[in-house]
Amino acid sequence: MVLRGIAACTLTAALLAIGMEEYGRQASPEARSPSFPIIEAAGKQTPKLHRAAEAEPIAANPSKDESSARHVSAPTGETAAATIAAQDCPKQPSCPEGMVEVQGEYCPSVLHRCIRWINQSSDRCTEYERTSRCFGKPTPKRFCMDRFEYPNQLGALPEVGMTWEEAKAKCASLGKRLCTNTEWTLACEGPKRYPYPAGYDRGACNYDRPYIMPDDAAFRNPATRPQEIRRLSQSEPSGTRSECVSHYGVYDMTGNVDEWVVNEDGSPVDRPYESGLKGGYWGPVRNRCRPMTVDHNAWHVGYQIGFRCCADLPPSAAESAEGSSRPGHC
Repeated sequence: MVLRGIAACTLTAALLAIGMEEYGRQASPEARSPSFPIIEAAGKQTPKLHRAAEAEPIAANPSKDESSARHVSAPTGETAAATIAAQDCPKQPSCPEGMVEVQGEYCPSVLHRCIRWINQSSDRCTEYERTSRCFGKPTPKRFCMDRFEYPNQLGALPEVGMTWEEAKAKCASLGKRLCTNTEWTLACEGPKRYPYPAGYDRGACNYDRPYIMPDDAAFRNPATRPQEIRRLSQSEPSGTRSECVSHYGVYDMTGNVDEWVVNEDGSPVDRPYESGLKGGYWGPVRNRCRPMTVDHNAWHVGYQIGFRCCADLPPSAAESAEGSSRPGHC
């Protein structure tokens, strides 16, 4: 009897010890979280508990060992409804073929400092200080833009000699529209707001070619205009210069040919006109992302003037979700 009592007491003590050890493991934050990263900030090491949102993504087809090693909490309530809705929402349509998506923030005024001039009086700079400064409140924009100048084909010469109205009609016939001046500028500058599409140096694109004096009578005459354009033109087939491309993948934005845009602050009847020109052409002119020529009306025609088209893009899934406070709506 005495031996059995001692054995029972010993067993009870052992069980209590095991229970306390298990309780200690459950109470420890380190034990509760299998990952315990150290995040460095301002020279300090701050412990941060692992959260489910910070876990690495699960493989699309995890192996049996991976599946058993991971624990994923199933969503409940509104979280589950939102998760199911996100899975059911259709994928947002992309830009039409031949166009690229441009998404970023347009800055109303940008400071660039030229450190090497070609000709300061004509505002032609070959190299800028490698910094840009934005003044004013940036405006978010998201749209589609033709990758190349019209007819938007790699290896094709840009079409020129059209009025602003004719360029608008060409874009409309394709289900597109002329780009606005702010869209055009954003697509050219990129998120770092470069002065040239490829950066702070001038040399990547087709410009600074010698000026050829036009024969105005030959250009005004419809019968001789094509021949005169061929004599004057120093444009290149689209995409010829692989380095003349913006952050968004748009080619030949500066140089080659001038491009008609919609000047959002312009007038249809007086300067500054709503018919703006961006990018410059092959000649010795400014040829930067930001400047715009606004003194040509909508029926002006130039041997160096072309265009490219833009199009609206449906809002992203995230933007659509802001329009509804109920889970389950795309």
